[in-house]
Amino acid sequence: MTKNSPLSRNLRRHPKQQRSKERVEKILDAAAMVFDEIGYEAATTHLIAAKAGAAIGSLYQFFPDKAAIFHAMELRHIERVKVLWAQTNIPEIIRLSLREMMHTLVNAVAEMFEQPVSRVVFVQFYLKREIFQSIDETMTQEAIDFMSNLLHQRNSSLPETQCRLLAEVCVHSSNAVILSALRNPDQQHQQQLLQEIENLLVSYLEPYVGESRLSYVMKVMKCPHCQSQKLSKNGYRRGKQCYICKDCGKQFVENSHHFTKRNLLV
Repeated sequence: MTKNSPLSRNLRRHPKQQRSKERVEKILDAAAMVFDEIGYEAATTHLIAAKAGAAIGSLYQFFPDKAAIFHAMELRHIERVKVLWAQTNIPEIIRLSLREMMHTLVNAVAEMFEQPVSRVVFVQFYLKREIFQSIDETMTQEAIDFMSNLLHQRNSSLPETQCRLLAEVCVHSSNAVILSALRNPDQQHQQQLLQEIENLLVSYLEPYVGESRLSYVMKVMKCPHCQSQKLSKNGYRRGKQCYICKDCGKQFVENSHHFTKRNLLV
């Protein structure tokens, strides 16, 4: 938590020491658990402080009431979403197979919702929107913009209007399944639902951005001994490039049979 972050600017007192920062995070996580267990209306600052193992006076040093705590939770979730988008390497991820790309994105989102604050904020947005101060439909639109850009870069022949339509369906359908999963008390079934999002998106997007729709096929060299792609050039022999495999350590001379086709974008 930096001094200039949205969360720190909205605290009653800015936590300077690491111990104080950890205390704020503990209060937010405790509040998330209390809101999850008994709902926002029944929750009190005393229950939140007790769940955090903190004195009520310690909580009031940073937050005047539970509304301020929930607002801080909103800001924490926004920060995490922004980090998630920023850390997504679009040029790299669009070169994966569609299945790998969806697996990477869904896993990243699932990991974010393992955190109590993000999980509760997401669920409450659909159950009690009137308590929100910072999050509105704009966040959903930003997610659609992000997905639309991803799809357009993966297949630039798709019109932008179609990319946006596809993105809207992906985001809204994923959010519906995520909401159902996060509200389900059965952890195993919750994980199964989250995993099915990947299958849902792959099936839906295959005709538009699947491997068969990409416009350039690149040949990728593989080791003939272990099939690894981790190779280094190792001089020439009779005018042909030699390679050494970083995994098995064996050497070989370039041959057309050592290539495999991999779909990439132009």
